[in-house]
Amino acid sequence: MPIEGVAAQHQTKVPDQVVSSFTFVFFLYFILDFFLRFSVRIPGYSNLRPTLVAVVILAILLFVQREKLVKKFKHPVFKPVFVLLAYLVISLPLVEWPGSVIRNNLDPFVKAIVFLFFTALIVDTRKRLVWFVGVFVFCQVVRILEPLYLNLTQGYWGSSTYLSTKEFANRLAGAPADVINPNELGFVIVTVIPFLHYLLWTGRWKLKAIYLVLMPLLLYALILTMSRGAFLALIVVSFFIFKESRHKTALVGVAVMAIVAAFSVMTPVQKERYLSIIDRDVEGGASAEGRIQGMIREFQLGLTRPVVGHGLGTTGETKANKLGRRQASHNLYAELLIEIGIIGFVIFIAFLVRAFKQLKVLQAMFGRAEQADVSFYGNLTKVLICLFWMYAVYSINYWGLSQYYWYLFGGLTIALGRLAMLDKSALINESNVITDADENGQFTLAKKLRNGRHHFN
Repeated sequence: MPIEGVAAQHQTKVPDQVVSSFTFVFFLYFILDFFLRFSVRIPGYSNLRPTLVAVVILAILLFVQREKLVKKFKHPVFKPVFVLLAYLVISLPLVEWPGSVIRNNLDPFVKAIVFLFFTALIVDTRKRLVWFVGVFVFCQVVRILEPLYLNLTQGYWGSSTYLSTKEFANRLAGAPADVINPNELGFVIVTVIPFLHYLLWTGRWKLKAIYLVLMPLLLYALILTMSRGAFLALIVVSFFIFKESRHKTALVGVAVMAIVAAFSVMTPVQKERYLSIIDRDVEGGASAEGRIQGMIREFQLGLTRPVVGHGLGTTGETKANKLGRRQASHNLYAELLIEIGIIGFVIFIAFLVRAFKQLKVLQAMFGRAEQADVSFYGNLTKVLICLFWMYAVYSINYWGLSQYYWYLFGGLTIALGRLAMLDKSALINESNVITDADENGQFTLAKKLRNGRHHFN
């Protein structure tokens, strides 16, 4: 079929598969409420259980419009998620702490995984994708700038760390209305940077100006968090930005100036904190070594019940009973092993691999595209590929099975892939590549690219 015919065929189906405007607007409200924590900022609002109520309302709205969602569920990234959900149900009687799973841990998991379903099913037009990304990034920027503003104007820090000198050093955490510690604030900062770089710096001069204003503030806030894990994640993001840049020499110069500027504003404690990543003899070196040993113990703990694990969300309870202290896992991969065993570990990793393969397909499609309509899709693909590797690295130092970030990433990947399939402009690039798109959201490049033949399954 000619490319115009394929595009037209899919374009005619779009209106039938688009959920109502009210559903989308309410979803944006849910995003604002979840990240900006209206329940804390508005007196009495928390009594309404707004997050749970919003999840229920959105679920009902989607159920009422279920005929529009049937084909969307066929996307290949959904399959391992459904397998994971089925596995959690089937394995529940076999885990060590099934009562704790039901009483305490289902709620945070549901609030996290709904980000995948809501994003994938509700963000169903290009305009809605732009709005969703804009609102999400806006929320994260507010979460960063609010505590930074309080720090600069009122001396707010929000957290501290214990030093070997028996003193405490201040660390910037989330604002009083937020719930994130310094490491989590660092994670938010590094998450936002790829969005700003690929979506603002590639835009018009006004967007570039916003980028130039925000970036120094974000990097300074990152310094104040003293988060070593976030610093390593920043290195990953910087590598991908450098790899994609056509002005590598200039970028190296900017990086050198940024490093010099960063060290000039750091306190001695902050400098030693970051140097402790590679030097165990400086302040913070012992805690870094302790973190590594803690991760090893977590993997050993997971191997005490390796098949089905101890139960969803039971890392703290398991560590309290078997290691003598209760603390959240500092490693997603150890957390997976502790809570859902080797079987669940493999299923969750399969979900991540499926999402990454989808992004590589999109990257191949947009690699040579220059049309304005395609640029947003192509740049967002670069954002998500960068985030994938950053998340994969940061997860060594961060939990995530019942956290939103991997699920929102998966939902965005599904939404982006489906919209690219349906958008006529996304099917044509300067190499005259004809893309045959099937109903499952998978792509097969049926013509030779200029540099060879590529096949994607």
